[in-house]
Amino acid sequence: MNNKSSTHPGPLNWQVGWTRDPAQAPATFVPATVPGAVQLDWARAEGWPPHWQAENAAAYGWMEDVHWVYQTRLAKPALRPGQQLILVGLGIDYAFSVRVAGQVVHTQEGMFSPFALELTDAPDGARLEIVVAPAPKEPLPNDPGDILDRGRKETRQSCKPAVSYGWDFHPRLVPLGIWDELYLEVRSAEAWLDQVEVSYELALDFSTAELRLRTEGSATRVRWTLYDPAGNTVGTCEGDPHQLILLINQPRLWWPRSEGEAALYTSSVEVFDRSGALTQTCVQRVGLRRLRLVMAPGQFNRADGSPLTQPPVPMTMEVNGRSIFMRGANWVCPDIFPGTLTPERYRTQLDLFAGANLNFLRAWGGAIVNKTPFFERCDELGLLVWQEFPLACNRYEGTDHYLRVLDQESRAIIRRLRRHACLAIWCGGNELFNSWSGMTMQDHAIRLLDRNCFDLDRSRPFLPTSPLHGIRHGSYSFRMWRAPDAPTVFEGFARATATAYMEFGVPAPTSVEGLRRIIPEAELWPPRASGSWAFHQGLGAWGGDAASWLYPNIADLYFGPSSSLEELVERLQLLQCEGYKAIYEEGRRQKPVCSALACWVFNEPWPCAANNSIVAWPDEPKPGYFAVAAANRPTMASARIPHFDWSPGSAFSTQLFLLNDAPTAIGPMDIRARLETKDAVVELGCWPCPGTAPNTHLAGPILSGTAPDAPGRRFRLIVDVAGHPECSSTYTLITKHHKDAHAS
Repeated sequence: MNNKSSTHPGPLNWQVGWTRDPAQAPATFVPATVPGAVQLDWARAEGWPPHWQAENAAAYGWMEDVHWVYQTRLAKPALRPGQQLILVGLGIDYAFSVRVAGQVVHTQEGMFSPFALELTDAPDGARLEIVVAPAPKEPLPNDPGDILDRGRKETRQSCKPAVSYGWDFHPRLVPLGIWDELYLEVRSAEAWLDQVEVSYELALDFSTAELRLRTEGSATRVRWTLYDPAGNTVGTCEGDPHQLILLINQPRLWWPRSEGEAALYTSSVEVFDRSGALTQTCVQRVGLRRLRLVMAPGQFNRADGSPLTQPPVPMTMEVNGRSIFMRGANWVCPDIFPGTLTPERYRTQLDLFAGANLNFLRAWGGAIVNKTPFFERCDELGLLVWQEFPLACNRYEGTDHYLRVLDQESRAIIRRLRRHACLAIWCGGNELFNSWSGMTMQDHAIRLLDRNCFDLDRSRPFLPTSPLHGIRHGSYSFRMWRAPDAPTVFEGFARATATAYMEFGVPAPTSVEGLRRIIPEAELWPPRASGSWAFHQGLGAWGGDAASWLYPNIADLYFGPSSSLEELVERLQLLQCEGYKAIYEEGRRQKPVCSALACWVFNEPWPCAANNSIVAWPDEPKPGYFAVAAANRPTMASARIPHFDWSPGSAFSTQLFLLNDAPTAIGPMDIRARLETKDAVVELGCWPCPGTAPNTHLAGPILSGTAPDAPGRRFRLIVDVAGHPECSSTYTLITKHHKDAHAS
């Protein structure tokens, strides 16, 4: 919602300083950027080098344990009779108080709940202060345990995003401060709306849409105008905002990406006082659609036990009566410091997301709930959003204090986001029902979130966590260490039967240029499990595997020892490309049992030396990004390849498929397959494909040939679609000698 008041004062000029005693003023204040983060303000003033280089982030540790005080002087504008001066805050991280002229006027815990404080009677020039408390830390037992596990456990009694306390892709660096907009606003006491939303009901056959306003505030007279996506007036009415209705015949529906137009209407609500003066304009974009999570065909027959009572959870997304295959990725905060995220930064990353032929985004519960411009851009791009509350990999104990904060924060999140067409699924959080979390459906936090979603937004589905029965997380490496009989993702995912693969990963390093930016030259080669390589999650990032996330041992296994950094990076990036293509295409071939795919992970919050991400920090696509884009074209020829590595001269086979997630039928086409090396071409055969119906895949023949008789060589499988090069596909494979090479 965009509120325009008749008078809007200029920006506040903030300073910030730290103190160990909130009753004592900081010894030094420095200029503050709002929104931003106290750590960045202090580092900038002190002339520190970038936190993302080498191991510089370690110097920020003390900042999470002190109080930070923002201060400014209140320059009051001239107010007319009946006007109020309001301080509006959209997000302060994490617990804080507001003081005016030395008096506390507001205290709050929680970074996602906005506040509005009246300052009409405050004296001009009064000191305005915001005192931010140290980061919340729940006391831990004496057992040291795993450092990442201990870090997230410190958040088990707060709604602070757990990722900041250290993860396998995020250093321990806990942001604090004003992270969203904070501004003064002049309002009319008589005629003002604090909340304006458009709710609607679609006819069963989508022939009409009935729209109503949902408002809070003092206004009693408004003029409501609705514009269609082209900007033409659809309807207008005037009166009490609680009684207005607009009816649209043959509404243009909002569709996910590649399914149709992401049509957005524009609602404009003008507020008038008793004299007829305009006091406020509230603008909102509205997407009209109906969605449900439903069971895929045959899923009730997969129930366990007797009587049959527990099938997999419903995971097929139905939008406007049509089943949608969700081709997606997990999303983490694009920066350690969410206060730095601007509409432009969101646009850059989300445009990349859409450019990868993805239509579905899982906003992971270990990170923040994104700012409003994120959801506005997802609305425009037709990206479905699975939104998790800020709970992840932890047992969130249901104390009265925690539940009060969770209730406040979750209600604020729901009320802010429910207006967005892109929002598709509410989820309680990440990996809460696992052994390392130990939560169940009976935990009060889960019951509270389910209740709030039902009370405030019952039209959207709610899932308590991911994974659940039928949903799979993992694996996170080209070689699947948990399945010795299925050593790579090629074999492992072909044997899987999940309804949704909500996390899977194939890691790769960032570019050589990116590595040179973050790792001192003396440490670059060879990589070692210490210093900057370890600090940037290249080696030893995950406690279960010292080779994570670089995995140079896997590159050595397939290609032999690397002689340079450039060679190692190229080889591991190739494995990510082919691994992600194998998983995405296999998951799509398992439709309709499988309904959703989301790699772990799309982006990263700081420059990881190696990561499962396909976009390196800040906005640099890896080669894997383009491989994911190729594997998610709505319509494409696909090859099921038994494995990545082949014994020289062995029998080669592949099965062809036509994948069609598009809402249109595909006509007949000839699909040919061949093997190529730089020296030879082996024709495998042709499939005269009859075409397929909308939103339907077709399995083709198994074609056979002979793998190149040259050890240690790469070769390509090329699947050509005559007359439709945009549907053709290419895969890079290898022949090799190592002891567990696959034979035919």
